[in-house]
Amino acid sequence: MMISYLVLGILFLIQMGVGILGNFFLLGLYTFHSLIGQRLRPIECLFVHLALANSKVLLSKGIPQMISCLGFKNFLDFVGCKLIIYFYNVARSVGLSITCLLSGFQVIILRPSDSRWAGLKTQAPKCIVPSCFIFWCFHLLTNFTLLGTMHNSRYLTNNTKIWNLGYCSTLTPPSFNAALFAIVFFIPDVMCVGFMICSSAYLVILLHRHHQQVKHIHSPHLSATRFPEKKATQTVLLLVSTYVSFYSVNTGLSFYSFKMDKYGPWFVATLDLIAAWFPATSPFVLIFSDSQVRKYWYVLQHRKQGLLHHSVLN
Repeated sequence: MMISYLVLGILFLIQMGVGILGNFFLLGLYTFHSLIGQRLRPIECLFVHLALANSKVLLSKGIPQMISCLGFKNFLDFVGCKLIIYFYNVARSVGLSITCLLSGFQVIILRPSDSRWAGLKTQAPKCIVPSCFIFWCFHLLTNFTLLGTMHNSRYLTNNTKIWNLGYCSTLTPPSFNAALFAIVFFIPDVMCVGFMICSSAYLVILLHRHHQQVKHIHSPHLSATRFPEKKATQTVLLLVSTYVSFYSVNTGLSFYSFKMDKYGPWFVATLDLIAAWFPATSPFVLIFSDSQVRKYWYVLQHRKQGLLHHSVLN
């Protein structure tokens, strides 16, 4: 086994373990709040769907690639390969849509109330849950078009391109319409990323104006990093910049692999590793940006350390 594959397998294991821990913590916390009758805030509903989408991305890519990097190549059959690709693309698209919605929702909530925005600000929280379910249904349906472009190995011809994913191989037939693929999948992604950048920049401007207006309220002895507006700005910038950075790198390498006829299986594994960084890190951005969620996280860590210390003493 090549040392590079072993390193990739360990990285997938660490990434998946950390990401699943953070996302499952958010899912468990908000599920517990719902079971005890506590009503979730609209933004917390977004966190739930984002954590669910992130978990599916990590499981659909992390487990197969980790097994593949450990030496078990092409262990999935044609049906299993289709399902893994389908679930990954659905979860990835939903995660992008919800992150985009989160960015826009923050702009609406923090926008100064005037005659034009007052009605939208009151109606926006009511549209959060329906919008999330619409995203799931929409991407579940549209990704069926991708399944139609995948063929089994027995249909191999001279004009057919083989996609070696490590854990399975699939074929793209000569009739594959690259323009239709770009319209259905790539252009909506670019639009969402562009909207996230614009809305986040506008949000930073709003927070800066609000900071200037209420600056005299804060104590001059406080550091600028203690201002709540600056903390919110850093959270939004970190979340959006993390997604845009990894998305840009992953998209550029994906286009490179699409144009190249030959590339090593390690290249596909590296693409999947980069694509899963945002689902693995975003839950911790959400955890440490919310004081209430951060409190539960620290309580869980203290209990874990207490149980570990008790077991060592025994």
